Amino acid sequence: MKKNMGGLDRIVRIIIAAIVGILFYLNIIEGTLAYVLIGLSGIFMVTSFISFCPLYALVGLNTCKVKN
Repeated sequence: MKKNMGGLDRIVRIIIAAIVGILFYLNIIEGTLAYVLIGLSGIFMVTSFISFCPLYALVGLNTCKVKN
């Protein structure tokens, strides 16, 4: 897999995942919505750590700076 996520994208995804995790822990979000958001947060965390987003690859988006 070729990296296609830049640093800012990775940081934003990690922050969003952390916020959703905190909201779930504090029982602010509940039910089906909570489980859907926790699932998406997990995907955000995995894609942030590997710096590859399959959706970006599908649409041809690349925010990773290329080294010369």
